[in-house]
Amino acid sequence: MTQSLRNDKQLITKMTKSLVERLVNGDKLNASEMGQLLRGAAQDPTMLQLLRDNAVRTARQQFGLGIYIRGLIELSSYCRCNCLYCGLRRSNRDAERYRLSAEEVLECCKEGYKLGFRTFVLQGGEDGTHSDEWLEMLICQMRSLYPDVAITLSLGERSEASYIRLKRAGANRYLLRHEAANEELYESLHPDSKGLAYRLQCAEALKRAGYQVGLGMMIGVKGQTIEHIVEDLMLIERMQPEMVGIGPFLPHKATPLGSEPAGDLNITLATIAIVRLMLPKALLPSTTALATLTPRGRLEGILSGANVVMPNLSPSNVRAKYAIYENKASWGKEAAEGLQALEAELQTIGYHIDYSRGDFDNLKQ
Repeated sequence: MTQSLRNDKQLITKMTKSLVERLVNGDKLNASEMGQLLRGAAQDPTMLQLLRDNAVRTARQQFGLGIYIRGLIELSSYCRCNCLYCGLRRSNRDAERYRLSAEEVLECCKEGYKLGFRTFVLQGGEDGTHSDEWLEMLICQMRSLYPDVAITLSLGERSEASYIRLKRAGANRYLLRHEAANEELYESLHPDSKGLAYRLQCAEALKRAGYQVGLGMMIGVKGQTIEHIVEDLMLIERMQPEMVGIGPFLPHKATPLGSEPAGDLNITLATIAIVRLMLPKALLPSTTALATLTPRGRLEGILSGANVVMPNLSPSNVRAKYAIYENKASWGKEAAEGLQALEAELQTIGYHIDYSRGDFDNLKQ
């Protein structure tokens, strides 16, 4: 390496360190600075580690060494949408479809409550049979049986009236990943959708209804650039969600993106770390996608500032059918019945399960 190149690298390293310090101190970065930080962390292992170390320090200051658990119940693999990356897309005629009955969901809750879960996440494709009436009935039953739990919904785009109705029934949180803040990229991935503007209007409606709101995106999907991820980060900073879900893109063979490579681990971890520094109190899951990408994925997410994991509470006979991507981790430490193994895994990096509800900023809503 020539002296000139060494000097350039030293300058870049110094500038990247300065950007990390500014985030730690609560300063806001502009888009150019955010791009510089993300590129530096993605290309330089030392800078990535610096970013992650500061994110972990911030997370520990806010949450200690406890990792919140959420019991994931996957309601339905039917979906009206046709997203290019998702195995549940309506055009996938090979997908195994199912719908859980209310009785099956309540049985999942019963088992989960016994195991110690105090948050249940109802997630599913945008299934038109899930009417407001049916969901309201289910949520009311859950709230009556388990008044001390948090109920999180992840059921896609609905009307503002629907969001209000489900909130009044007893739901607390709503996950609605924005997927892509760049309109052109969003449109390319979501044919026949109502568009990015409508997606963000839904997120705003959820905030007005009083939910703790979650945004999020994939890293490494076809067509995505560092500049696109920067747009995502700027959107997250602007909207200040209580939760942010970030995971790598993982292909499913029965989709138009089935032959594309998976998302980059380091860029994913860098993005999680940046969000932790931007939003110190946010609830950030170490996603199932990370655990699917690499055996240590969940631990690497926690060591980048994540503080939530979501073991699978769905009935064992349907877990493989909820195939957003292939080979989804849903057994062992990724399953609700594997909490002992999860605890042992967390202890290898100095953490433990926190069985509390884990509300944003310790506020129950």
